[in-house]
Amino acid sequence: MTRTSVSAAEITIRRARAEDVARIVELMMLGAPTQTLTPEEIAAEARHPAYAEAFAEIAANRDSALCVAERAGQVIGTFQITLIPGLIARGRKRAKIESVHVSPESRGLGIGALMIRHALAFAEESGAGLVELTSNKSRVDAHRFYRKLGFDQSHEGFKKPL
Repeated sequence: MTRTSVSAAEITIRRARAEDVARIVELMMLGAPTQTLTPEEIAAEARHPAYAEAFAEIAANRDSALCVAERAGQVIGTFQITLIPGLIARGRKRAKIESVHVSPESRGLGIGALMIRHALAFAEESGAGLVELTSNKSRVDAHRFYRKLGFDQSHEGFKKPL
């Protein structure tokens, strides 16, 4: 089956609301490279109160936006963008894009590209001079997607759980 792109008019990208949190968590879990939970387990996890608390903190931060993409009233994608002040390059502000996920049935339709374009516009309008993101090394298709959108794999990232 050939998939065709959706038109931008079919998609609404907006800031997430509290009632979107469970769906956002489901999308993130469905997009995880090592996801092994059943749909029921994912749905149960997505209702954990810790996610609502985290959402409240994100929503209260004027330098962070958690967004969703809707099609026909259904949340089918999500991403977060955060502005980070810095001293490098005469105080250049950076924007970090995280947790970019599209529902499995909606992948390949251009929704991810619409979300990234929205994130880039938000960053530019907010005065950021650089946008960065990270992607799990196993997500080869995602890396190809980001390169196609003009991102350069210029750095090696490191993480350490605390």
